[in-house]
Amino acid sequence: MSKIMFINSVVDFGSTGRIVRTLAETAKGQGDEVCIVYGRKDSIKMDDTFYMGNTISTLNHVFMTRLFGNHGLHSNNATKKLIDKIKSFNPDIIHLHNLHGYYLNVPMLLKYLNGTDIKIVWTLHDAWIISSSSASFLYNGCKEWDEGCVKCNNTKDYPEVILFPNEKRNFKWKKDLISKNRNLTIVTPSEWLNKLVSDSFLKNKSIITINNGIDTEVFTPNAFNKLNTELSQKIGNRKVLLGVASDWEFRKGLSFLEELSQKVSDKYVVVVVGVSQQQKNHLPDNMIGVLRTNNTEELAALYANAFAYINPTLDDNFPTTNLEALSCGTPVITFDTGGSGESVSPTTGIVVQERCTEAIQQAILFLETNKEVINYKEECRNRAINKYDHKRFVKEQIKLYNDILKKGLV
Repeated sequence: MSKIMFINSVVDFGSTGRIVRTLAETAKGQGDEVCIVYGRKDSIKMDDTFYMGNTISTLNHVFMTRLFGNHGLHSNNATKKLIDKIKSFNPDIIHLHNLHGYYLNVPMLLKYLNGTDIKIVWTLHDAWIISSSSASFLYNGCKEWDEGCVKCNNTKDYPEVILFPNEKRNFKWKKDLISKNRNLTIVTPSEWLNKLVSDSFLKNKSIITINNGIDTEVFTPNAFNKLNTELSQKIGNRKVLLGVASDWEFRKGLSFLEELSQKVSDKYVVVVVGVSQQQKNHLPDNMIGVLRTNNTEELAALYANAFAYINPTLDDNFPTTNLEALSCGTPVITFDTGGSGESVSPTTGIVVQERCTEAIQQAILFLETNKEVINYKEECRNRAINKYDHKRFVKEQIKLYNDILKKGLV
């Protein structure tokens, strides 16, 4: 039996929060003792789940980030609570996820971990640890690269800095502290991020790729009949072009879906899930906005009813929304950016030129004209089950823990 600690900004919330809970529950199921530590949002109250955050501390952390680029350099008291928890739990492995999120003093934690023999697995859900500022710096470009993004072209991306980004300082502490850990294994969900990290100051670390997974028993074509009546009436007989995001920030590409809605014929309707009320109020006439939901059955029904899932992301690691769509039997059309296209095969969707709505239109036409040749519903479903079922994903993660402990992988 091993003792495994998970650290993430959230738990039971969003894709990373659900991943953490799934891994923890699976580890418990095989007899391991687990502890989850998180710093933001509410969570299911469980004995093995520990909240280290503080609302006032988080607000201060946000303020200091905006002014001085101090992301990851505050929340000292919360971090001391975390370190005390690590000491009392005494884990064999700590699985790090998102350490950004205004809840943690990252250098304080890393200095402590560097002085221990605890094995560390760090899953990168973005590129923040090799960036001086932005967690997703590629779509705006990197101004200066030296084994990582020393200076970003734009510091207004998350985590946003308005006045003094202090990029070289931030890059230096990341490079110095992370490089010093002798017990670190890096996990990337995509080959794209694996290559990016392999070109950084982490190139000498063990870097492996484990694709994200989703629950193929929830996201299923059988969810087709579960669409709520109100939304079904709005859609009518039109074919749905679906977009989904937890937050439609600029890089997620809402503007391209708005543009697409003005170009497609009236036999289609663009439905976007995850918009704010303000965004919903300003959508064009041929779009239907759905506010953010954590109801997976509702999401599955939307995927299953869609003619195609459109992911116009400008910078993404390995989007689980693509996998959810495939699992519901819906082909994916996505820009050729980041790792988004890695989940798409020639019989399950189309990867198109970045920032080109005309290419999306052509892809939609291709799906229309080939649907009698290719059974997209069957092909998509089979790809999701065979490659992206969460049981496979969890099995690979648990195997990694066991390999590290038994075979001395790091």
